[in-house]
Amino acid sequence: MATLLHLDASARRRSISREIGDAFAGAWRAAHPEGTYVHRDLAADPVPHIGEAWTELCDHVLAHGITDIDRYKEAVRTPEQAEAWAVVEPLLSELVAADVVLIATPMYNYSVPSSLKAWLDQVTFPRMSLAGRRFVVATARGGAYGPGAPKARFDHQERFLRDFFTGHFAVEDAVFVAADLANSRVDPALAHRRAEHDELYAAALRTARDLGGEYR
Repeated sequence: MATLLHLDASARRRSISREIGDAFAGAWRAAHPEGTYVHRDLAADPVPHIGEAWTELCDHVLAHGITDIDRYKEAVRTPEQAEAWAVVEPLLSELVAADVVLIATPMYNYSVPSSLKAWLDQVTFPRMSLAGRRFVVATARGGAYGPGAPKARFDHQERFLRDFFTGHFAVEDAVFVAADLANSRVDPALAHRRAEHDELYAAALRTARDLGGEYR
């Protein structure tokens, strides 16, 4: 049976990124009635930031050339490392078990929320591979950051995540579904672009539903 891991990172309980992510998840679940759906809200239930004991686990994995994820637990040698591993293990198990990983995240200050970065840090070890899994990112951004936009060079959200997935997880084909100009809903300076945002938002919802129904 297929498994979907769905992560939410928005600090808002009602958010555009959550709505786009829910559109994908709803369609995926309808297409996979027997599938396994795992949801983790990184804003409501934050993952702790890594500490020194985590770095020791990471150093051991690197020093001993451990690339098999099932062997990471061998790095635990002290009570402090056991505590760190107790945080890592359920998060990593969810990730490894997933066929599709859906990350619903806003852009905060040109990048990703710290809640998402904390999760990424906890589950990432040297030279690991998640090749074969499919990553989908549902995102909302306050301004316009697409190709050719004046602020495109400030996009450290999609660029960061693509580089992260490729460099750390060996995942090359992540799909991003974005609704830009979200701040036109509240910022008078962007009010004249509200119709453009509404079109982008509607298109993102359609794309998310279509992808969710297609992904296996």
